[in-house]
Amino acid sequence: MSASATIGFTAPVGAKLPRVDVSPAFRNGFVEFRRKKRKLIGAVSIKCCCSDSTMTIRGSGGGNGVDKSDDWRFDAKKISVNYMRIQASSAMPFASPQSRFVSKPEKFFSRCTPRNLGPQSCESPPKRDTGIANEKDWGISLLNDDVNETRINEDGSTWYRESGEDLGDNGYRCRWTSMGGQSSDGTLEWKETWWEKSDWTGYKELGVEKSGKNAEGDSWWETWREVLHQDEWSNLARIERSAQKQAKSGTENAGWYENWWEKYDAKGWTEKGAHKYGRLNEQSWWEKWGEHYDGRGSVLKWTDKWAETELGTKWGDKWEEKFFAGIGSRQGETWHVSPSDNRWSRTWGEEHFGNGKVHKYGKSTTGESWDIVVDEGTYYEAEPHYGWADVVGDSSQLLSIQPRERPPGVFPNMDFGPSLPPEDELPPTLSQ
Repeated sequence: MSASATIGFTAPVGAKLPRVDVSPAFRNGFVEFRRKKRKLIGAVSIKCCCSDSTMTIRGSGGGNGVDKSDDWRFDAKKISVNYMRIQASSAMPFASPQSRFVSKPEKFFSRCTPRNLGPQSCESPPKRDTGIANEKDWGISLLNDDVNETRINEDGSTWYRESGEDLGDNGYRCRWTSMGGQSSDGTLEWKETWWEKSDWTGYKELGVEKSGKNAEGDSWWETWREVLHQDEWSNLARIERSAQKQAKSGTENAGWYENWWEKYDAKGWTEKGAHKYGRLNEQSWWEKWGEHYDGRGSVLKWTDKWAETELGTKWGDKWEEKFFAGIGSRQGETWHVSPSDNRWSRTWGEEHFGNGKVHKYGKSTTGESWDIVVDEGTYYEAEPHYGWADVVGDSSQLLSIQPRERPPGVFPNMDFGPSLPPEDELPPTLSQ
């Protein structure tokens, strides 16, 4: 999600408070945090040290292509001062250990060679925090004929390929292709299924599901769907896209899960969101965010992120903004709990009146507070950077699905069924 505005802490003149909005992510063996500022997004990676009260924060510059990093430290037990004491030290190279189950594609099936008579997986596990890919990036290619074949290669590995067409009521048709394989000892496996669906109501769907595992027990799964249908209430055309991804380490108590969704209609109404969860041994993190544009200038955005360690350290950050015609509000909270149950939090808010005046207020558990009115411009995004026209342009394969011919005098059942709501329930913990 792109940062639409400066979301941070605002204090009276003279107070030195960090304007940082952190967003946890799981990448390359670290819990990674993103720092959001106006028109600039960097990345900050946080990992916990052996001490139960001291954390190391490593940041890498973003957006300018320059590889820079800083090493900061803060003591959780000293958080009772007016603001977190962050001490910068000299820049040092950012060296992070690579996670075995996301960074070694050589451990998965190699790309097809002339000696291989059948298909092999050319995919590595899904990458974290990559959102919903466009259909052209999936390379969906359905076979036109019914196929059912299985082969054994010279090295003892096996593969299969199947395709078919399923028909049902109301003009339902599903064309599908499935393929997969495994090594001779069964330690390496992969499977891919592609499909397209349609019926007489105008419903069209394109989708992919992929899964696999390697010799070390690392496993992964992902699915992607793109749907075109007519909204039951407004009768407007709607396109909805979703993606779910997960990966699990076979050698560590580590893994991650993501659920992404996007919804668009022909009048500019747009909704986007994601739910994420990850774990790396003693560290776990969660993140949820959403965006809602009504197509007439009103926008709602929110984020809620939190993380914890088995030592008892917990921290989080959340914010929300609502705007219409230059008038709106922002509010948020940042909090931290130490292993000794020492709790700290700071809440803040902004009221934008549309006349250049902004009311800023806030307080923290350490006694600091502010309540001021300043002259400040208001910045927010009233329209999504990727909207209806964009998704239509990127959905040519979905739109080109040919439904079955409807006989004269036959009218479709217009029960569209449920759309693609976000799944609020995250999967159970990804522990071994």
